Amino acid sequence: MEICNLTDKKEVTECVKKSAQILRTGGVILFPTDTLYGLGADALSDEAVEKIYTIKGRDERKPMHAVASDIAMIERYAEVPDMARALAKELMPGALTLILKKREGIETGIARGIATIGFRIPNNPFCLELAKEFGRPFTVTSANKSGVKPEFSTKAILQQLQEGREKINLAIEAGELPEREPSTVVDLSGKEPVILREGAIPPADIWNLLGSEFQD
Repeated sequence: MEICNLTDKKEVTECVKKSAQILRTGGVILFPTDTLYGLGADALSDEAVEKIYTIKGRDERKPMHAVASDIAMIERYAEVPDMARALAKELMPGALTLILKKREGIETGIARGIATIGFRIPNNPFCLELAKEFGRPFTVTSANKSGVKPEFSTKAILQQLQEGREKINLAIEAGELPEREPSTVVDLSGKEPVILREGAIPPADIWNLLGSEFQD
C-alpha cells in the first residue's frame, strides 16, 4: 500500500491525482474527511463498492453514501428537491448527508437495488479537489470494521481492519484527526424529511432551516 502524506505540507494536488487514478482503476483509498477517515472507491462501480463491503465486513443490505463536489454533480444522479437545496445552501460543504431519490437509470454501485442515493460534500479540501478531479462520486463510508468504533489515525485504522487492509491501494495520511461526531443524515426522498442519524449538525438546525411546517 502506498502512502501519500498531507502532513508534510505537500501540495494537495499530488495526493489528489494519485487518488483519482486509483479510483479510475477500481481501487480503494483511505482518506480524511471533515469528520472521520473514510474508505473511498468509485461509487458507481459494482466491483469497487464490493471491495469496500468486504474490507468493512458490512452487510450489503446497508446503504453506502458518496462524496460529490457540488450540487451540480449530485443533480446528475439524484432528484434534488427544494428542501435539499435549502439545507445544502447553508450546511454544505459540511457534516451533512442527504438521502435523495435517485434518477432513472442509476442502477450500479451504491445505487444498485435501492431507490435512493446518499451524498455528502465534506468541508475538506482534499475531498473536494478529489471529487472534481475524479469527476464522479466516490464512497465515503467510515474506515472501520462494521460494528466497531472508528479510529482517528491511519495506523489504528489499519490495525483494526486487519486482513482488509490488503485491499487498500493508497492511504492519504493527514495525521490523527480530532474525535468528532459523524455527519447528520437527513432523508429527503419522501414527502417529509426524516433525520436518520443525529450527528455533528444538531436536529434543531435542520428543522429551523426547513421551516416550522415540518416540525412535530
